Amino acid sequence: MTVAFVGGATGYTGRALVAALRTAGINTVAHVRPDSPRVVAWQERFEALGAAVDMTPWTCPAMTETLRRLQADLVFSLLGTTRGRARAARVAGGPDAGYEAVDYRLTATLYAACVGVTPPPRFIYLSSLGAREDTRNAYLRVRGRVEHILREGGLPFTIVRPSFITGSDRAEARPGERIAATLLDGVLALAGAVGLSRLRDRHRSITGAELAAGLVRVARDPTLAGCVVSAEQLR
Repeated sequence: MTVAFVGGATGYTGRALVAALRTAGINTVAHVRPDSPRVVAWQERFEALGAAVDMTPWTCPAMTETLRRLQADLVFSLLGTTRGRARAARVAGGPDAGYEAVDYRLTATLYAACVGVTPPPRFIYLSSLGAREDTRNAYLRVRGRVEHILREGGLPFTIVRPSFITGSDRAEARPGERIAATLLDGVLALAGAVGLSRLRDRHRSITGAELAAGLVRVARDPTLAGCVVSAEQLR
């Protein structure tokens, strides 16, 4: 039976994905940081869905051993942070929580751990529309660098590139992102009305639940290995 490992399970998309995977009857392991202040709450939440909880430390040897033990077939990488979280970590004197530390290094660690597993799992990476290595946008640049690792490596992979990820059930306020998504969706609705439906579907925002359902469909389609999946293909 298929085993899915979700890195970044406690995030907005991760929570929705764990629920969607369990609804689809897929054995699911939700990773929770061992130093998370909400370990007990996350464990109760995910176990109530029928998922197992893993708290392996973020080191390549430890992650490799865990993925071998679990015999994971699918590894979802949904790791990411925000400027606000990174700023709060700096103020509190905690470890680096910026894009380089979280979005890049943790994802690279998870990928390297998968390389050490036989047979190798399929690595499904949540990237972003506009990701590329040569952009001045730090968030998109990091995602472009991760995509480069995937393309140059030997693992089966699928890159998923949604636009804005929004939803009324999102805990973090992110007012700037919500406003931008609302304005963009309004413009795209007009574009769709004049026949530009493909442009609309590629760029309009998507909720966590919609994205999670799309990720499950992507994971179940072996023909998408080695592919980049756009937002319009997720709906």
